[in-house]
Amino acid sequence: MPDLFPPSQPLNEPLYIQVKRQILDAIRDGRWKPGEMLPSEQQLATEFSVSQGTLRKAIDDLVAQNLIIRQQGKGSFIATHNTDHSLFYFFHLVDDQNRRELPQSTVEKIRTRRGTSTECNRLGLASSSTILEIRRVRNIGGSPVINETVLLSATKFGDLKQRSEELPNTLYQLYQEQYATTVGSAVEGIRAVGANEDDAQALNIEIGTPILEIDRVALDLDRRPIEVRVSRCRTDNYKYLNVLE
Repeated sequence: MPDLFPPSQPLNEPLYIQVKRQILDAIRDGRWKPGEMLPSEQQLATEFSVSQGTLRKAIDDLVAQNLIIRQQGKGSFIATHNTDHSLFYFFHLVDDQNRRELPQSTVEKIRTRRGTSTECNRLGLASSSTILEIRRVRNIGGSPVINETVLLSATKFGDLKQRSEELPNTLYQLYQEQYATTVGSAVEGIRAVGANEDDAQALNIEIGTPILEIDRVALDLDRRPIEVRVSRCRTDNYKYLNVLE
């Protein structure tokens, strides 16, 4: 089916964008692994037959997308979805002092089932495809804060069902290291909802308590859907914070 979030590809695409796509292709094909240092800008400029200025502009774009990380005095590295990366780029709940702490996760249920037409469409799958559903509660400071549902393609990720006790806290790192699938971006929507019976039990609150629902589709480097994640969050001690720069 067509890409749900197609990238813009004008006919007269700037040269630096073309170079950026070539670098993304190399990352996707495994030429450079997560955490690996890139060749110098001079070497890359020579390889792609462009000026260092053009190459640097392409790298700047990838840095802005958090796909490449520059380390002062060392060089540029392919980003890895480790704990720090997940905390600062994909987790937006903070306390009243704007402090951010990555929650710890407890898997409550993991199963495969037929996806609804909406779920399959959001995952870029054919109608009635089998999906993997992960239900987990995420705790901050020992208290339950997020009641979360994660949906994935069972064809690609189905063996996770046998690994429920081994699932790491940061799933994006698992996708990258074990399935050669890198989350490059995400599309989120947020709204206020009332806690249902499942939320009330998971989060130790009353049914109807106002909570925040964060609905996210995670996309790979080709901007194809990897994961649908719905996080229903307590807001008595936490708020959603996203810094736009």
